[in-house]
Amino acid sequence: MATTGPARTDVAGDGARTVELTIGGMTCASCAARVEKKLNRMPGVRAAVNYATASARVDLPAGTDVADAVSVVEATGYTAALPAPPAPQPEEPAPDDAAAASLRHRLAVSTALGLPVLLLAMVPPLQFPNWQWLSLTLAAPVVVWGGWPFHRAAWTNLRHGAATMDTLVSLGVLAAFASSLAALFLGDAGMPGMRMRFELLPGRGEAGNHLYLEVAAVVTVLVLAGRHLEARARRSSGAALRALLALGARDVGVLRDGVEHRVAVPDLRVGEEFLVRPGETIATDGVVLDGASAVDVSVLTGEGVPVEVGPGDAVAGATVNAGGLLRVRATRVGADTQLARIGRLVTEAQSGKAEVQRLADRVSGVFVPVVLVLAVATAVGWWLAGAGAGTALTTAVAVLVIACPCALGLATPTALLVGTGRGAQLGILVKGPEVLESTRRADTVVLDKTGTVTTGRMGLVAVTPAPGGTEEELLRLAGALETASEHPVGRAVAAAAAARLGELPAVADVTASAGLGIRGVVQGRTVLAGRAAWVAEHGGAPLPAGPLADALAAAEAAGRTTVVVAADGRPLGVLAVADTVRPTSAAAVADLRRLGLRPVLLTGDNRRTAETVARAVGIDPDVDEVVAEVLPAGKVEVVRRLQAEGRVVAMVGDGVNDAAALVQADLGIALGSGTDVAIEASDLTLVRADLTAAVDAVRLARRTLRTIRGNLFWAFAYNVAALPLAAAGLLNPLLAAAAMAFSSVFVVTNSLRLRRFTATSGAAPR
Repeated sequence: MATTGPARTDVAGDGARTVELTIGGMTCASCAARVEKKLNRMPGVRAAVNYATASARVDLPAGTDVADAVSVVEATGYTAALPAPPAPQPEEPAPDDAAAASLRHRLAVSTALGLPVLLLAMVPPLQFPNWQWLSLTLAAPVVVWGGWPFHRAAWTNLRHGAATMDTLVSLGVLAAFASSLAALFLGDAGMPGMRMRFELLPGRGEAGNHLYLEVAAVVTVLVLAGRHLEARARRSSGAALRALLALGARDVGVLRDGVEHRVAVPDLRVGEEFLVRPGETIATDGVVLDGASAVDVSVLTGEGVPVEVGPGDAVAGATVNAGGLLRVRATRVGADTQLARIGRLVTEAQSGKAEVQRLADRVSGVFVPVVLVLAVATAVGWWLAGAGAGTALTTAVAVLVIACPCALGLATPTALLVGTGRGAQLGILVKGPEVLESTRRADTVVLDKTGTVTTGRMGLVAVTPAPGGTEEELLRLAGALETASEHPVGRAVAAAAAARLGELPAVADVTASAGLGIRGVVQGRTVLAGRAAWVAEHGGAPLPAGPLADALAAAEAAGRTTVVVAADGRPLGVLAVADTVRPTSAAAVADLRRLGLRPVLLTGDNRRTAETVARAVGIDPDVDEVVAEVLPAGKVEVVRRLQAEGRVVAMVGDGVNDAAALVQADLGIALGSGTDVAIEASDLTLVRADLTAAVDAVRLARRTLRTIRGNLFWAFAYNVAALPLAAAGLLNPLLAAAAMAFSSVFVVTNSLRLRRFTATSGAAPR
């Protein structure tokens, strides 16, 4: 099959690249194992084939073309293509929809024809003269046309010297049908007046006078039904990600030469300006140039509270403008947008394999040949034991039909599909399935202070007016003066004053000493603000003993930055500014403890500041570990020391100086508010800049891992229990077919329970 459509390709510096291929024709986990094995035999190629997503992630070395990989897949008996980009408004059904419709049609027709065959075999009073010939007439199209996908796939695999689940089903159905034809045309079963009773256990009669048309027809119907339910459930598994990626805008109002033009979003270019009206979806990532509004960012972060934006603020594509008109300049378009990057990360995670799934794949790869040998041995054993050809045949058919390895192949990918899709809805991005194992093993969590536990921005945390003065007067004069300051401390004071009092008075005659203080005239009064010594030196009286001196000492003892304010030579008060602790950090630390993680606070700040923040979020410096005054390179050494002590370390950070520590940690978690470097270095990325998202990420990852393990347990247990029953003659082929279909549906349905995962702060571990 020719490759069609553009696809994302990651190119390494040495010319190597990674491509995603859509694989067609796979019907079970052993098919995926065959394709993966063939691709990995190519020199320098590494491939992971995902049965649930019908895709392959292939690492190609320099000099190897995509067409070479496609040819290998086709030579194996399957199809391969680069995935075509999704159309904004598809005009015709996608191939998957057409295949699903064909499967539904086969199932409906086969059910209508197969049900009378089953009733005639099960209810002797319905067996009128020559009823067996009507059964043959009804069963033949079910076996040939309804089961054609199985027979075709079995023949294709046989031509390539392989056996899959289709081989088992096709052999079982054709054996039952061929035996019935022999009984009708060569034996006594075709005689008028022939009667047959239904047996729950495999038939004890001779093959020459016993019919198995109901087995051939109903097994086909049940296998079709199982595949139909499995396909629906698998599609539901990826619904979260598809819904997320479908939320982007279709067109946008671009300003060109001052005139608005409606164009398709793919035609938007970086640097162009576009308008976003209230209620519209923001077309792409950009920066607000004009206007103010509230933006609903829940599609990316899972956070239901709209974010206020204005000139200079960044906005992301696919979020919704809930307020006023915005004029935005595009900064990222197409595959570079935040939404596209989220989709890419989730897709890569879904295409990976956990270690437990690799074991299941190895089992699936040898499972079918073993079952074929077991079926032959079962038939021979029953025949030699004198049970008759009928019992030998039906018992062997039951063994063939019951032994479907699909549940093993679906155990991991369906859980990953649902778990990572749900995580994307909540702003939690998992880099790969191996991360799930790390979340289970982690026992220590290292929390970077600035930007993680705290907001990373200075804020006003305490206001102490002089005796006889008021907070309003102190904030009005200090805030007005600091509007002329560029220092982060001054901006924090000005912002807090404006938030409390509204519009501030004008300031004139401003002079500033960098890092020390600022002086100006506000409402005719000479106001100074800065360090205590600088204010006293420049005309403000020293602070007298009393409330102001006590407030200054307490703030400095807590590691906060202090601002002394004076007006006309008289002290007005003391302001304390600090990097503010996130409101949810204390609850998040408590939740991390309940998840079995011991918190360690890590910061480059001084110890007084570190211990103050630690106590504020529930980390006791006398009991827990608080590491202060650490240089960026020292963060890696802290993680290594903890690992050398035998701990499994999770690291939460957001900055460039956290990247190395995130890589060194057993589990790296980056807040989405941080840098691209930190995000690329992490195993988990939290789009929502909130430490409670780390709690939700660990809970979701652990729940997904438990689901995978549960799926694999039941898939293994099912085959271990069912095969001996079938070989012992205790399982009718009809029941075997129903049980086989149920096993795959059970695994997928169990995975779908992850869609109900909710992100709740303060939740106990589940």
